[in-house]
Parts: sequence; C-alpha cells; structure tokens
Amino acid sequence: MSNTVLKELKDGVLLLTLNRPEKKNAFSTEQWKALSSELDAARENDDVSVVVLTGAGKDFSAGQDLSDKGIFSELPPYQICERALIDFDKPLIGAAKGVAIGGGATMLFHCDIVYVGESLRMRVPFTSLGMAPEFASTYMLPANLGIQQASEIIFTSEWIDAARALETGIAVRVFKDDELLHQAMAKAAEIAELPMTSLREAKRCIKMVHKSGIEAALKNEHESMKRQAGGPANIEAMMAFMEKRKPNFRNLKKT
Repeated sequence: MSNTVLKELKDGVLLLTLNRPEKKNAFSTEQWKALSSELDAARENDDVSVVVLTGAGKDFSAGQDLSDKGIFSELPPYQICERALIDFDKPLIGAAKGVAIGGGATMLFHCDIVYVGESLRMRVPFTSLGMAPEFASTYMLPANLGIQQASEIIFTSEWIDAARALETGIAVRVFKDDELLHQAMAKAAEIAELPMTSLREAKRCIKMVHKSGIEAALKNEHESMKRQAGGPANIEAMMAFMEKRKPNFRNLKKT
C-alpha cells in the first residue's frame, strides 16, 4: 500500500489523509492512484459509512506536482481520481487548511460538506496557466455558487481565503486550524450513526439531478485540456513559473 495516502477507520468513519507534507501534498501519479483506490475500496466496504478527506501537515494540497512525469501520460492520472470522486456514493467530508490549489481545490467541490481552517488559501488557477479547468469544476462551481460567483473565481484565478470560502458557500464552516479535523471527525461520527441505506439513498437523490451536467462538463474539460495543454499560453505560463517572473500573454495567438 502507498504511504502517500494514509487511512484510519474507526466506528464507520474512514479518515483519508493526503501524505506528502514536504510537497504541500502536491499530487504525484502514485498519490492520485492511491486516493482513487482508497475511495473505490471505501465504496465497497460495508464498514465505512462516511469518509473524511484531509491533508497532512499545514496544507490540504497544492494540486499537481509539476515535477511528476505522469502528467504527460495519455491518460493523466488526475482523471482516474475524477472518476473515483464522482462515483463515490457515501457521505464525503472535506477538511482543508493551508493551500488548496488546482486539483487540490476542485476535488473539494465534490465533497458533500466542506470545513476549512482559518489559514485556507484556495485557488482555481487554470486560466493563469493557459489550461482548462478539471474535476467537472465548470459544472460544480456554478451549481454550488451560482454562475456569477463561479465565473469570477474561474476567470480571475483569484486567491480565496477562509472568509471568502464561507461567504460563497464553498465551505459551510470555518474553524481554527487546530480544531478543524476534530470538528470534521465529530460531524462524520454523528452521520455514521445513521443507517447506511438511508445515507446512500439521500446522496443518490441529491446528486442524481446533477449527473448529466457533471458528465457533460467532464467531457468538455477533457477536450479543452487537449487543446490547451502545450499551447502558447500554457508554455508561457510554465516558462514564467520556472523563471520566477510574471507571464505575458498579451502578444500570444488568440486561440
């Protein structure tokens, strides 16, 4: 078993912890696959009623580890995790503090309940990277926040702090960082006392109306990513990142 995702099961609550704190829990191929496997296993495990997803150390996740070569594979590993999250049919609680960037932000939109710590710094950075969004965030954000708030967040690639996350509805509660996981686990334990059949049916009813929208968004995002990845804007963004400068997109071909 990979140690990039830690798991602990107690009284029906499975705690999954992203465990690359030295990298701000940025995702390697191994970690994407490990999280996907744990979510799939939790679906089939009758001893699991609720899953809590968090990050080790000070951060939730900085998103894709750009040094990982798996990002260039024909099937990017994050897409395996997209499917595992979308198909997960039990209550899922996100507990995020510190940075939550890229996939480390958009996966939280698939959590049924999100609690955040006061240190949260979230960003959906895809326009600033010359890339397309992912994790069906182009559906999930408008569905959860409304089109205008979602568009502002996606178009600007702006930073979102804990107060803004609460204001927009990305999060339902803000806690002190040292209280965050305790509060999330307490709510999970409360939910886990209820019958699994009812919990699954409730989640099915909540999510079923969104299923076609999520699948359409996922298809559109994958096609958009193929068009954008390796394009002029994406290359300029990566070069600017490596050279520690502000990217200049003004003179690029408008495609």
